[in-house]
Amino acid sequence: DDQAAVAKYAGLTWRRHQSGPFEAEDTKRIKSGNRFLRYYLVEAANSVKNCDEEFGEYYRKKYKEVPKHQHKRALVLTARKLVRLVDVLLRNDQLYTPRRKVNNAKG
Repeated sequence: DDQAAVAKYAGLTWRRHQSGPFEAEDTKRIKSGNRFLRYYLVEAANSVKNCDEEFGEYYRKKYKEVPKHQHKRALVLTARKLVRLVDVLLRNDQLYTPRRKVNNAKG
């Protein structure tokens, strides 16, 4: 139906661990889902974070947010961002065109 359903199908979500007012900081990613789709989405996210500046900044921001499991968490969240982008592109029947930087420096 939407990008969240695709992410859950791929297994790019976390379990919720809470009881009453307690909410756990360290939760595990779900193990269900299509392992092949998850693998390729995470690999694609790793490549995109290295090639696209916006995805690289997002990865670094998420990496710095937590003290544990930094790389895995940041990579899965980057994959979620990639899933959102792919979902929008497919729904709108568009091709991906990266944003261009405009240099306003006069020289």
